[in-house]
Amino acid sequence: MKKRIAVLGATGSIGASAIDIISRNKPEITGVDFEVVLLAARSNRGGLDEISGQFPKAVRVLACGASGKETLISAIKEAHADITVNGISGAAGLEPSAAAIESGSVLALANKETIVMAGNLIFRLAKEKNVKIIPVDSEHSAVFHLLQGFPNENKIVKEILLTASGGPFRNLSAEEMEYVKPSDALCHPTWKMGPKITIDSASMANKGLEIIEACAFFGMKPDNIRVVIHPQSIVHSMIRLSNGIIYAQLSRPDMRHPIHDALYWPQNAPSDLQPLDFDCLKLEFEKPDFNKFPMLRLAEEAVRKNGLYPCAYNAANETAVAAFLEKKIRFTDIPRVTEQVLQADWANEAQTLETILKADADARIKADIFIKESCSALSSL
Repeated sequence: MKKRIAVLGATGSIGASAIDIISRNKPEITGVDFEVVLLAARSNRGGLDEISGQFPKAVRVLACGASGKETLISAIKEAHADITVNGISGAAGLEPSAAAIESGSVLALANKETIVMAGNLIFRLAKEKNVKIIPVDSEHSAVFHLLQGFPNENKIVKEILLTASGGPFRNLSAEEMEYVKPSDALCHPTWKMGPKITIDSASMANKGLEIIEACAFFGMKPDNIRVVIHPQSIVHSMIRLSNGIIYAQLSRPDMRHPIHDALYWPQNAPSDLQPLDFDCLKLEFEKPDFNKFPMLRLAEEAVRKNGLYPCAYNAANETAVAAFLEKKIRFTDIPRVTEQVLQADWANEAQTLETILKADADARIKADIFIKESCSALSSL
């Protein structure tokens, strides 16, 4: 069986993991022959050229510049991929996700912003095209596969427990976090990821986005989704059934595991990735501090209000994270910017891609204005 694969964000951490899984494939064992037909990156031409050496027949696309987005969308539609891995970071991944679905490709989705911004629209489009969306986030991948054993038509699943490492500032006080630098926030204790998602993990905005994503992906209300701090990042998520029993998915903190499962779905193919060793395994769990990490509270408020609030949450956070990385604001200004943007009226329904993209742009403008007028720079640190 041949699978034609498109990899978006090919030079990033997700793309590199996907390429590694593809390269490890042994068709004589798995029964699957992968053919990479499209490799896309934002601006890393050197990295893209290096990857392309392994897959000389694949179309290469750089998505930067004035016409870059249109070129990428056209390439996705013309690739005729069986499965598209979307590892693009941030809101820029939304339109490529829609294009992949429009083309009839299965979507292996690491770009959580696609669902946060436009969940209803994207799932409606997938249903129309009879396309499956497979989550690649380790937490949502875990829940996705756990739910295969417990279909929820009879509401047997009562709760989803999303695990979170707690990031590098789990043991800092709120006062201490006022003075952390971007270099501090980029030192994640268990995962190796791109800068934006690493900052999101430090602020726990990443878990906030995952709460919103889980509501849309699994049809659950926010009251039935709980965040649990788990510093070792071994338990990737859990589900609690109506009888009180909890089922969990465990593996090493390696994004290649969920990518492997997505690429081979619906079959369970063997893997040569390093297995989990129980000989000296320690697992800890604790309750998150919503006061110290207000991005969690703001995410729950956004998903409860629905409409375009989740889109505004994401846009404000992305804008604030970029400003923090540029040392224009403090780390603790990220939730302040997000909360200020969410004070506006975002009650309109996210019915069209145009509506969503306009809300995204409007929220970024509001965030930029607040940053320029009200937030303190890091120049004194």
